Amino acid sequence: MVDIVFGFGTAHGPLLSTPPDKWDLRGDADRQNPAHPFKGEFYTFDELYDLRKSENLAAQNTLEVRTERHTRCQNQVAAIKEKLAEIDPDVLLVVGDDQHEWFQDAIQPAFTIYHGDEVANTAFDEEKAKKAPPGIGYVLRANSPDEDIVFKCEPDLADHIIAAAIENEFDITASSTPPIGPKGPLGMGHAFGYIYEKIVSDQPPALVPILINTFFPPNQATSKRCFEFGRMIGRAIKSWDSDKTVAVAASGGLSHFVINEEFDQRIIDALQSGDHEALVAEPENLMQSGTSETKNWIVTAGIIAETDLNFNLLDYVACYRTDAGTGNAMAFSTWT
Repeated sequence: MVDIVFGFGTAHGPLLSTPPDKWDLRGDADRQNPAHPFKGEFYTFDELYDLRKSENLAAQNTLEVRTERHTRCQNQVAAIKEKLAEIDPDVLLVVGDDQHEWFQDAIQPAFTIYHGDEVANTAFDEEKAKKAPPGIGYVLRANSPDEDIVFKCEPDLADHIIAAAIENEFDITASSTPPIGPKGPLGMGHAFGYIYEKIVSDQPPALVPILINTFFPPNQATSKRCFEFGRMIGRAIKSWDSDKTVAVAASGGLSHFVINEEFDQRIIDALQSGDHEALVAEPENLMQSGTSETKNWIVTAGIIAETDLNFNLLDYVACYRTDAGTGNAMAFSTWT
């Protein structure tokens, strides 16, 4: 019987990798977005500003506040990195979403388990960064090493989880090799690259990537299905015939690119109390855009549900980049 010895959740949003005085680069893009999802409706930037002006969000969008909140975020990333190094698991299973990094509109699986022998985090591509939308170059730089790094995976565990998924009537996608791009095999997506570049040590555990389509209609799995998928994975890990230790990670979230602190607090409360019914009860129309990455946390909560690990909130940091309430709510946690 294998022990799940540790879990953590971390935001990976663009503002984590962007200097606070450059957050307006994405804020300017927000002003051009004609359809911001917020509380189940869609708004232009001006409509969103009018809706939220009573919240006085300008006070949370000064450079001083931005800098303080950015520092808090970096402190928690460092704390998670230190704790993961202390635990030193043999395997790290990461739950993340794919945003047209491996899969495109031609094929967009709801659930994918990668069972290859290795996967790369590909080197920073300066030309790609130059062509990226304003501010995204900072993200590409932060998530990418100076040269390709190939990480060992744990295909035996991945195969075991795939078998358990089929037995439990999850018609998942299995991938043994990365898709091929113009320059060869594609590297891991941002949800995985951030963790392996910023949190994993120089002696990384073997990786099992779990890719969720949280972003793109029409086949986004429901929160309830995500939790059930996670619980199935947790049971499969426990039944794996190995003496290796396993840690699990949720990458992404919480609410963005319009911050909804009330929604985030309900999710955090449900995670802290272990109220799984409340965790999956949020309406699906709230789980859109970046906020949909909350489902990565829901999968992870399912994986950990039948262990003795407890959720610990390290910090919740609402990082506003405009007075209309756009930005990224960053959450950081451990399960110990």
